[in-house]
Amino acid sequence: MTSFSLLPEEAAPRLSVARRTLDRLRTVPGLAGRYDGHPDVRTLDGLAALPPLAKDDLNTALAHLEPAAEHAATWLFQSGGSTGAPKVGYAPTGFYMAGVHAHWQPLDRSDVFVNAWGAGRMWGAHFLAAALADLSGCRIIALGSVARDEYGGWLEFMAARGVTAVGGTPSVLRLWFAHARAAGIRLPALRKVLWLGEAWQPQLAEDLAVVAPQARRWGMFGSTETWVVATNTPDCPPDTFHPLPDQLVHADRDGLLDFTTLNPHMLNPVLRYRTGDAGELTTCPCSRPGPAMRVLGRRDSVVQVRGLGLDVDEVIAHAERTPGVARAQVVITQQGGRVAELEVLLLTDPDASPDTDGLRTELLAATFTLSTAFQHDPGNVRVRAVTELIGNERTGKTAALVVREEA
Repeated sequence: MTSFSLLPEEAAPRLSVARRTLDRLRTVPGLAGRYDGHPDVRTLDGLAALPPLAKDDLNTALAHLEPAAEHAATWLFQSGGSTGAPKVGYAPTGFYMAGVHAHWQPLDRSDVFVNAWGAGRMWGAHFLAAALADLSGCRIIALGSVARDEYGGWLEFMAARGVTAVGGTPSVLRLWFAHARAAGIRLPALRKVLWLGEAWQPQLAEDLAVVAPQARRWGMFGSTETWVVATNTPDCPPDTFHPLPDQLVHADRDGLLDFTTLNPHMLNPVLRYRTGDAGELTTCPCSRPGPAMRVLGRRDSVVQVRGLGLDVDEVIAHAERTPGVARAQVVITQQGGRVAELEVLLLTDPDASPDTDGLRTELLAATFTLSTAFQHDPGNVRVRAVTELIGNERTGKTAALVVREEA
């Protein structure tokens, strides 16, 4: 039994796009063989029988296909998250945002919108948001990345200009609003917060309630492989999104989500593509008809530490329950491919002094992997308070896990 975001009768007329994508993938050396024995996709059950694509598979396909837009420039963007090596995703000018705007319109002509997604090399969200603002007809301030010592001046500027909307990754937005809260800066005109790229952070809601009590969140879900798959509104829970009509979402028996494009103009051959997110199809409390997609978290958060699996999200959640800790990050140092050290970095609230030694003791006692893997050198597990976490200078994103390799 399968679970799709469209009913069979709704999907059937549009599966020709999936069949065309399958034909393209059959031409890729190294991938073609996996589709032997699979007929052309005519039904949702037939689609569910196809093997899923992972990131490396899709990049193998893109390297061979080298897709190009028919009526616009072809933009190449980095995929792979905050710590991955650059890999290429393709999109035409406009980034498919006309289709998004037709069904999701958080901005209007009266808005003054700050685009705070990083505009660095090969990073797509800044330009995607700019395309949405263009379709909305609003005024836009293309702020991009901002250094830590510049927050105060820019926040004062935003207040003076009556900024009504701001957008960015939650980890970047958290820095903005935490700084505003600590500095006593208020943004009374701010009504809308757009986000994409990471899960929503509860601390954001706490800071917004103080800094901009009228602000409400508007979320997008997607990647540089799928582009925007689904959206939500202030009436939806932060983990629940409504798939766009040209995106087919599937939740398999293992609880993993995969995505198939039904957009005939999509350049990336997205056919049962797995982003690494677990989830389910459900009914949204907003009462909007049709299945919604609830994202339950990433399944690729488990990493190998000296032969044992460590759930990074579990460690992060434990650390962030500590009073005074705003965010946490796991940093693994490898030597010759072996994990030598593991640090948990704590970004603390202003004037907070969390008990790092006590937290370290708790983590070692509560986490089997840490206590077992480091039983002979427990001193190589450390917990440390920092003024900022390790981020990607291009994107502004802060990953839960950073892996360093030392000689």
